[in-house]
Amino acid sequence: MSHVSSHSPHGQPPHGQTPLHTVQVLGGAGAGSCAHVRSLAAGLAARGVRVTVCAPEEAVRAYDFAGTGARHVHVPRSGDPASVAALRVACADADLVHAHGLHAAFRAVLALTGRRTPLVVTWHHHAHAHAAGARARVLRMLERRVAKTATVVLGASSDLVDRARRSGARDARLAAVVLPVPRRTRLPEATEEEPERRRHKARAELGAVDRPLVLAVGALERGRAYDVLLDATRAWRHLDPLPLLVVAGEGPERPALQHRIADEQLPVRLVGRRDDVPELLAAADLAVLPGSPDSRPVLAQEALHARVPLVAVAVDGVPELVGDGAELVPREDAAALATAVVRLLADPVRRAELRNRGTAQAATWPTEDETVTQVLSVYDELTQPVPYS
Repeated sequence: MSHVSSHSPHGQPPHGQTPLHTVQVLGGAGAGSCAHVRSLAAGLAARGVRVTVCAPEEAVRAYDFAGTGARHVHVPRSGDPASVAALRVACADADLVHAHGLHAAFRAVLALTGRRTPLVVTWHHHAHAHAAGARARVLRMLERRVAKTATVVLGASSDLVDRARRSGARDARLAAVVLPVPRRTRLPEATEEEPERRRHKARAELGAVDRPLVLAVGALERGRAYDVLLDATRAWRHLDPLPLLVVAGEGPERPALQHRIADEQLPVRLVGRRDDVPELLAAADLAVLPGSPDSRPVLAQEALHARVPLVAVAVDGVPELVGDGAELVPREDAAALATAVVRLLADPVRRAELRNRGTAQAATWPTEDETVTQVLSVYDELTQPVPYS
């Protein structure tokens, strides 16, 4: 069967061809993978590809995949037989299945058993970076099974490509995985003072009008090193004015973190899940990324795009992502993290330099259009008929 491909940019398949049908599989509601799939779905649908997104309801509520022109099929996050069966039905007429993350990929492997449907897998992060014991062994086993079964493994960073190859992938490539840049529409009557007014309003709401504001964003879960970040805040309690750390995100670690903040009287506010992160970033003096399971952390991309100086842990794909556009510190090193934050807050020249370098680094990242084009070229390669010689 012949399909519409990247050579049909206007979204209508040529006469006699049927649209390529791709199923995108998500295992959860992670910001990086969900934003990537939403961007892919929109770009693929605009090029005439029929897209089905298989994802849990919480991901759909947050990212509105149907708004891209894709069809949504609810597939629970669990790996039980009912979830695999639902995915198998959704993939019945797929020309190609593209799974994002280890758990989604393993379910896709099970759902496609006995079929010859090409399977593309994108690895966005190290699935067992913070696992230990039996859990780590199980995750490594799943990783090897997925790597060996997938037709192509796309890694969001060079280290993930290397990992896929070591795990037995037949074909592993570096992927263009991009965070969609927020598009802010500007009202005709808006004035130059408007951004500064919004910034002041956000800082007032957070309680940081006359003090430095440091922002961290991400789920409150193990692997993001918020305990290290709280340790770091102890080292800047002598500063005057006292910097305020605001953490936007929700998760299972909230009670433990909140207890520490209260017990140790730390200058930290947990503000929960927010849908105004761009506004929070615009109000911040610094952004901090103490740890992340993702090779292309969303906060790092948002901070550089927003020209907010970033202090980030030098782990996995982060150095490759940010280049010289951020201040990098070692993993699990609260003293180094605190030193970098204190030094930057006292050095406006260095902050300005990081803003400019961050903007230059962000300009080297692939665009949404380039990302979709690269992925679609992989799809074409795997689904187009091989010509007879």
